[in-house]
Amino acid sequence: MSDSLYLAWRYMRHHKLKTAILIGSVTLILYLPLALQVLVDRATEQLSARARSTPLIVGARGSAVELALSTLYFESRSPAPIRMAEVERIRATGLAAPIPMHVRFRVRNQRIVGTTLDYFDFRGLRVGRGRPLAKLGECVLGAAAAAALQAGPGDRVNSSSEALFDLAGVYPLRMRVVGVLERTHGPDDEAVFVDIKTAWIIEGLGHGHQDLASVGAEGRVLERKDGRIVANASVVQYTEITAENEDSFHFHGDRSGFPLTAILALPPDDKSKTLLLGRYLGRDETSQVLEPVAVMEELVGTVARVRSWVIAAVVLVTLATALTMVLVFWLSLRLRRRELETMARIGCSRRTVASLVVCEIAVVFAFSVVLAGALTGVTSLYGPSLIRGLIL
Repeated sequence: MSDSLYLAWRYMRHHKLKTAILIGSVTLILYLPLALQVLVDRATEQLSARARSTPLIVGARGSAVELALSTLYFESRSPAPIRMAEVERIRATGLAAPIPMHVRFRVRNQRIVGTTLDYFDFRGLRVGRGRPLAKLGECVLGAAAAAALQAGPGDRVNSSSEALFDLAGVYPLRMRVVGVLERTHGPDDEAVFVDIKTAWIIEGLGHGHQDLASVGAEGRVLERKDGRIVANASVVQYTEITAENEDSFHFHGDRSGFPLTAILALPPDDKSKTLLLGRYLGRDETSQVLEPVAVMEELVGTVARVRSWVIAAVVLVTLATALTMVLVFWLSLRLRRRELETMARIGCSRRTVASLVVCEIAVVFAFSVVLAGALTGVTSLYGPSLIRGLIL
């Protein structure tokens, strides 16, 4: 047997292209079904785990899937806004602890997540470098966001609008990075976290102005009358919050009407959860409350149905490829007829010739199994984030 294996190995080394094609074909046959199963299982596990850890989401009426994806994974389009007053409404019921969320803007490709410090406690997020949020205009980066932006504590990053052309005239805010979170291997790694008030400033609901009463500001004053100062169009609107100008930042209007994209509602028990769900069943209700687990189970069910069709297609492709392999091996034997006849003339038995062919096939399958296993391992590590991006 060792002699047959040696001859098979020498033959395959001599016919490198044919051997490479065979190994590649068998590797794909083994890898595709395994990779598909691993991808869907791992992605389903990640999607479900994030949803299970979040009891309830409150948001504007509309697409439940869009609201869940935006709030849990900071993906999809930003849902219609709800008012900050909804936070006080939930808190007043005593049925859940509300955490406001504002997910609309970006720093390049990284989402800006406006929230409160309660979110960090809820998700178990810890600062690996630097410190937590403390002032307006500060941000904390997820581990992947810090790598993508090549930024760390002490650096500055600029916000950008959700639209290419912002007709509302909202200025980009230059934010100071004060910390980088420890890696969680989840959506929080990709986010840029700011205080909810900083998110409102990015939206243009709050701003700071140059002190018009100071020396040197006369050229920017249009009128002074009865202690009132009216500025002209040249007044500077700050795009960065610093120690020198932070006291000048203020908000216009009632904050209870300021926008949020969603609210995480954290009830203490199932009874409170059920009662809170009942509060949003009225016909005139403009907000909705949803259970992320139910929404993600529906989405995962759709993925599972698609997977079934894909697996069926893979089975057909596998069958066709297997038949092609048989044809290739058979044609190979036909082309090697003179070689095999020569082996028979020098004393090789039919059993030896058959053993040589079997060894060739075994070596091809051995290499293919190793390659398919290695590819499946890589897919298991990096594939879920890819398929999550495709799904979301």
